[in-house]
Amino acid sequence: MSDYIEIEGEKPLNGVVKISGAKNAALPQLIATLLTAEQCEFENVPALEDVSLTLHLLEHFGGQAARTSDKVKISVPHLLASEASYSLVKALRASFWVLAPLLARGRAARVALPGGDKIGARPVDMHLEGLAQMGADIKVKHGVVLATAVDGLRPADIQLRFPSVGATHQLLMAAALVPGTSIIRGAAREPEVEALASMLMQMGADIEGTGTATIIIRGKEELGGAKVRLIGDRIEAGTYLLAGAAAGGSVRVNGVNPLHFGEFLDLLSKMNLDLEYGDDYVQVTRAGDLKPVDAITGPFPRFATDLQAPLMAALCFASGISTIEETVYEGRFGHVSELCRMGAKIQVDQQFATIHGQSKMSGAEVDGHDIRAAASLVVAALGSNGTSVIYEPHHLRRGYEALEAKFSNIGARIGYKITDPEDFVFTGC
Repeated sequence: MSDYIEIEGEKPLNGVVKISGAKNAALPQLIATLLTAEQCEFENVPALEDVSLTLHLLEHFGGQAARTSDKVKISVPHLLASEASYSLVKALRASFWVLAPLLARGRAARVALPGGDKIGARPVDMHLEGLAQMGADIKVKHGVVLATAVDGLRPADIQLRFPSVGATHQLLMAAALVPGTSIIRGAAREPEVEALASMLMQMGADIEGTGTATIIIRGKEELGGAKVRLIGDRIEAGTYLLAGAAAGGSVRVNGVNPLHFGEFLDLLSKMNLDLEYGDDYVQVTRAGDLKPVDAITGPFPRFATDLQAPLMAALCFASGISTIEETVYEGRFGHVSELCRMGAKIQVDQQFATIHGQSKMSGAEVDGHDIRAAASLVVAALGSNGTSVIYEPHHLRRGYEALEAKFSNIGARIGYKITDPEDFVFTGC
């Protein structure tokens, strides 16, 4: 079966978008339920494929999950398995994060090395080195991590050589269930890391320093349950704001903390967008030509790599030359060739992209190779002349809840098609 999203461009966007719960916060927080036998409750959970995959993974380990609308209740009374096979892990890179809870609670784990988006190597050696410092015996054979901690994990003082979000998630979860004081130096400072730490504190761990490069965790022998409301998805929100920049109009995103954007809002301002924000919203209005900017991705609070592709798409409509340097993932320019099919003028030299902005681009048939690459094509299509067809829309389902409906509500002409004309669902006007 072939399916795709069709977008008719050059329709100004005006209105309010309700932002869903953050996928990048939901996944580690759901996985953290493996640390306790008590029930954990979540609100504002997005209806995304990655969330469904995570719930399925938890059920594999003995989790009992119940979902109603945007609410999820999970309990894992007993760990019924210690192995996450490649078939479980390959579809969702975050599945690898089960390694720490399984080790901390069950003292043994067999977890396949992860797959996920094709955006670079993204090695997990920092995860393994940190857990080894906490006393885990770790071997890697045939693509599987074999880890044991027969006498339990122990506290450790760990220095990360790069502020890896994934490694920080792993070590936070492990340390929370280890009595004594552990320290993570060079830790990631992203809002999603703070959200996980907040949940672990509610479960009984004593944690300080989140939002800084040094996190101190005083773990406990047992952890309890938690009631969590997920933070808003800053990447989803940023994508809608950039779509407004590309297509024109005024777009407001509700349900997201402006402080969670880091440098991104400064970039929007430099692009000649009128910016307004409050405690839980951001609004951008395009009143004139977009101006070019120079951006460098990096760990929070620097410009988020997950917004690099959508930003590049918007900069294709700027009046001048912009540059983007990608410092986080070496393979994250896969969207460039597809943007060029729509008329973009972009040169790439290793990790450095130069975007020659122009006022006009034209619709084309393109492929979305990963979540953010597909999102960049949506942004580009909304600002382009004519009709665009975006194949592989399943990537968007992993990171953007109700994308067509949300864009339709702010004036986009967007539809989803499944093979036959009679199956075509078109929304908007």
